[in-house]
Amino acid sequence: MEKTPIQEDQITRRQFLTTVGKLGGSAAIFSVMGTLGLLSPETMKAADYTPPSGRDLTSTNRNGKKVIILGGGIAGMTAAYELGNAGYQCTILEARARSGGRAWTVRRGTTVTEVGGAKQVARFDNGMYFNAGPMRIPQFHVTLDYARKFGVAIEPFNNVNDSGYYYNENVGELSGVKVPKRHAKADVRGYVAEMLAKAVNQKALDLPLTTEEKTKLVAYLKSEGDLNADLFYKGSSRAGYVEEPGGKFDSGVRKDPFSLKAIINSGFGQFFSSEYGYDQQMMMFHPVGGMDMIAKAFEKRVGDKIQFNSEVHEIKQSSDGVRILYKDLNTGANKEVSGDFCICTIPLPVLKDIKADFSPEMSTAIAKISYASAGKIGLQFKRRFWEEDEMIYGGNSLTNMDIANIYYPPNDYFSKKGILLGYYTFGGNADKIGNMSLAAREDYALSQGAKIHPQYHKEFEASFSVDWKKVKYNLGGWASYTADDRKNYYPTLCKPDGRIYLAGEHISYITAWQAGAIESARKVVTEIHERVMKE
Repeated sequence: MEKTPIQEDQITRRQFLTTVGKLGGSAAIFSVMGTLGLLSPETMKAADYTPPSGRDLTSTNRNGKKVIILGGGIAGMTAAYELGNAGYQCTILEARARSGGRAWTVRRGTTVTEVGGAKQVARFDNGMYFNAGPMRIPQFHVTLDYARKFGVAIEPFNNVNDSGYYYNENVGELSGVKVPKRHAKADVRGYVAEMLAKAVNQKALDLPLTTEEKTKLVAYLKSEGDLNADLFYKGSSRAGYVEEPGGKFDSGVRKDPFSLKAIINSGFGQFFSSEYGYDQQMMMFHPVGGMDMIAKAFEKRVGDKIQFNSEVHEIKQSSDGVRILYKDLNTGANKEVSGDFCICTIPLPVLKDIKADFSPEMSTAIAKISYASAGKIGLQFKRRFWEEDEMIYGGNSLTNMDIANIYYPPNDYFSKKGILLGYYTFGGNADKIGNMSLAAREDYALSQGAKIHPQYHKEFEASFSVDWKKVKYNLGGWASYTADDRKNYYPTLCKPDGRIYLAGEHISYITAWQAGAIESARKVVTEIHERVMKE
């Protein structure tokens, strides 16, 4: 039904922006905000948006509104950057001596003491680094928009590389055998395609297809599995060669396929789906020089607003403002800062133990959300044997051992040395390894990794490991929502609690990614601005 003029007038600006956001995402919201005069010229320039000629976007005075931001990670700095561009005053309280939060790159001299653990100092060579938190960025994430905007150089992160290996134990005939990914993939797809093609031909599948369509399906399966004319899988050049093809009469010797029984029992096919995820593309990106280059670029723009070594002890609010009580870790002095609004990006396992004037519903929601167990170890080797000996350039190897996977550096190819990601573990494996001493983690990573790469012990030089549940101001990898959590508690976390707004990867549907932190911060900025415009 067509709306009357009165009904049109009843649509609030917030409702309008919400509709725009659903249709075009955050970028569309920011463009529309510019058209409405809600953002400053600097924001419009950064967003590649040109305001209408002659329009003074700075005329919408913010009346000195001040926002206190808790946490100098990606979400906190995004909020400060966008709010600052829109004319607000911001103060960021960050407990650490650095910005970036979980976007943390470990370099020589990096020092950390895990909760209940020993002090650890990185002994990597100068110029080498290890991304302890996020290490890659999908092509469609807003994170790259800010990298472009800030002039952060990026390079490819080859997330998928069939030159890596699958290695499983206790799986029958192929137990303890490191199998090149390309070989396993060729055999699994070949045998499965053979069975499906024969089933279609024998009318063993209940398919609503015409004879012509079944013929096309079989043709596809024949190509997909590299089957012979009789629809048998007899091996494929896709699996690789025992002797590589060469010049003149060197046609090469193709690898024989593993038996159907061996390849099914191997469990290798269970690894394939890890590459199919929407956010696990073959080609991804990372900043040249380390993931913290993005955090540093943000800090360059909002660093004057950050108070480092400021540990929040209490969050207070009233009907007309907020007060944050914190401890200056440099001097030990207790301090206080006040503002009109608070954006809290503190991870929920940490936030739940901070005294705060939250509603009972918000306090319950904060306490109910679990965070993922996650751990990493960086291993420095004096020789890049994976490249020199095995021609592996980036990507990973996967295993059912506790270390789960090994990632090869996607940068500085042909360099003398390199840092492997010796494990990236989750859940029970992360807890098991994380509960070991630092020396035991190193030994465990080396002993299991050496089953795939015997060069480990001879070439190893230094390590640095992280158990995110033991990192003081994180206490977990990322928010791990169940379906019930999303239904019962997540809506509360997304709503402002008085004058306090939550932001961070945990206030998104792209948890664990920097893009989740950025997107949530931008939405909160929009909500606060809409609220101010109404006051």
